[in-house]
Amino acid sequence: MIEALGREGFSRANATLFTKANGLTFAYETFGHKKDCPLILVAGLNNQLVRWPVAFCEALVDKGFYVIRFDNRDIGLSEWIESSRSPGLAHQFMTKFFGVPITIPYTLGDLAKDTISILDALELPAAHLVGFSMGGMICQIAAGRYPKRVLSLTSMMSNCGAWGSGRPTFRVSLQMIKRPSKTKSAVDNSVETLQMIGSPKYPVSDGSLRAMIVAEAKRARNPHSYFRQIAAINIAADRSDLLKSLKMPVLVISGEDDPLAQADGGIATASYIPHATLRILPGVGHDLPKPLLGDFAAMIAENIIS
Repeated sequence: MIEALGREGFSRANATLFTKANGLTFAYETFGHKKDCPLILVAGLNNQLVRWPVAFCEALVDKGFYVIRFDNRDIGLSEWIESSRSPGLAHQFMTKFFGVPITIPYTLGDLAKDTISILDALELPAAHLVGFSMGGMICQIAAGRYPKRVLSLTSMMSNCGAWGSGRPTFRVSLQMIKRPSKTKSAVDNSVETLQMIGSPKYPVSDGSLRAMIVAEAKRARNPHSYFRQIAAINIAADRSDLLKSLKMPVLVISGEDDPLAQADGGIATASYIPHATLRILPGVGHDLPKPLLGDFAAMIAENIIS
């Protein structure tokens, strides 16, 4: 495997690397020194690895971590799944609440196993896990099922799967399933969604969001991954009991003004882990505001040390 390393094993992610894990090919990038403690970033719904800001990765490096960000299966430059379309939302909810049999391309459990398998491929015995949104769900499962491989868990803007907490507002729910129309393109829809769920205290311009979305699409765009991942989230089991078993340091971060994974989801998540640290951030929505990237890195490091 070719590593994009500079002096004394230091990497600034100047190349995308590839590895085989759990039977699939994954794209990943690294930041920092391989000799430092590994920390793996797990992205959210339909997010490529580039959604983790470079400045955040470098802030974590400054805290002494060797940082790995990767594309989940079926998205970005990682291997895409050859599968039929996901079952409709009605079928998904019938499965969730009434146990109606369903077949979906992959589950959150599969994505958790991917994460641990990437550690295997990179010859890392264990790592700190940081997950955003769906990535937080994946990290919770990984921590519960593979506790010896997880040094700490940070769950950001996520929930524990318990019904009634951490759910999107009705307005956001409708927006999330909206398809492009004659008057609005997929990019327009994405900009509208990101503005709707973003941090009111830390606004981002339409132009900046549009540039990010277009850059992601140019890097790689799988038109099917979004609804496959939605299906994995919708039929996922409540993780409350799994969370009760966690012994490693746990940090739960939620935005007070998050309309997608509302803050009560973070509160519920932390309530099942007596030793968890809970941070509810005012003015923060469902994103990683640039002015707070250093603060996020500090919170993660401080929770591990404490």
